Amino acid sequence: MTKIEKVIYTGKTHTRINRDPKVQRADHDIVDMKLSTPGGENYEFNAIVTHPTAEQLFAGAWSACYSGALNLAASLKKITLPADTSVDIEVDVGQTGPGWFLGARFDVRLPGLAQDVAEGLVHSAHQICPYSKAVKGNIEVAVNVATR
Repeated sequence: MTKIEKVIYTGKTHTRINRDPKVQRADHDIVDMKLSTPGGENYEFNAIVTHPTAEQLFAGAWSACYSGALNLAASLKKITLPADTSVDIEVDVGQTGPGWFLGARFDVRLPGLAQDVAEGLVHSAHQICPYSKAVKGNIEVAVNVATR
């Protein structure tokens, strides 16, 4: 796996479970997209520009899929996810020498859970998520888990 030496562009997303459809959404010229999983959960990635890049779309799709996997991992372990659970993914496109590569950073927020429990859920979700499995060993993925 090659590490990116020079980041050219970063696509960013913020995904959370939509539990209240009345909550204020994005401002003018940005888009909130709602995605759903095969299990029927609804997820959103918020505040992307009206003409998203491939990196934003990939990050958004991965984020929705990963959020569904996180929910499944929690249910398998009989853990209730906090209401304000969120997943932020940044997907970089960049260069190392003449080659072009992708990289990703995850910030998973699971406030109120014990750190070891949260990290276990995050790891399990990566084992379940088809996007995470597809890129495993192909791109560098950094993960940060916050419980506060």
